[in-house]
Amino acid sequence: MTELSRRAAALRALHRPGEPLILPNAWDPGSARAVAAAGFPAVATSSAAVAESLGHADGEATPVAEMFAAVARIAAAVPVPVTADLERGYALRPAELVERLLTAGAVGCNIEDSDPRTGALHDVEEQADLLAGIRAAAGAAGVDLVLNARVDVHLRAYGPASGRLAEAVRRARRYRAAGADSVYPILLADPAQIRDLVAEVDAPVNVMARPGAPGPARPHRPSWPHSAWPGSASAPACARPPAPAPPSCSPPSAPAATRSGS
Repeated sequence: MTELSRRAAALRALHRPGEPLILPNAWDPGSARAVAAAGFPAVATSSAAVAESLGHADGEATPVAEMFAAVARIAAAVPVPVTADLERGYALRPAELVERLLTAGAVGCNIEDSDPRTGALHDVEEQADLLAGIRAAAGAAGVDLVLNARVDVHLRAYGPASGRLAEAVRRARRYRAAGADSVYPILLADPAQIRDLVAEVDAPVNVMARPGAPGPARPHRPSWPHSAWPGSASAPACARPPAPAPPSCSPPSAPAATRSGS
């Protein structure tokens, strides 16, 4: 097994029912080292925080080469698996996206289903095709990368509020069938609706840890999410790590947590 394959397997094994994985976001080697030193078993990048640290706006405004170079610096800085927030893939073909990701040393990625520039949700089948392509490319590369499918129904306030949970479930199921390892209904925060979505989707479910959202400190049940993802304005108060948390997990100038790492 290659080192990348080993790290991918380790990241996947961290998603266990009843034991939520907490993934603070990093934007550079220093923040990544702080996360790992605090005892977290993996690091997730944030596209918003990385973009801000490089002088760009979020929303795929960062040049592709700069984004992957930043991911590579982060992955090289820590001994734990790294999963990268790749927005919607920067218009790269799946094979090139996977090649760049693995060359950077990351073993997971977060792919969102809305247009980073316009905010419009993509067609479900179009998004499923993208995810399936990434899964196939990873298989061809020989690394079973951890693919997290972000569902932006609540972030984009898609349709009537009464129908958003059902739409999020529909999308999550389709993305899982297309090859996603986990799903991420970003900004879904109501505890009852989170439980309903977890019960309806046969996959690990991620939630954003932020003020007003349920945190991992409460009792966990098999129907509770598998991961908590502090967003681009991560706050260590969201969780208690095995060691003191880093003072911050995003640059002070990062925008409100409307995006998260993978």
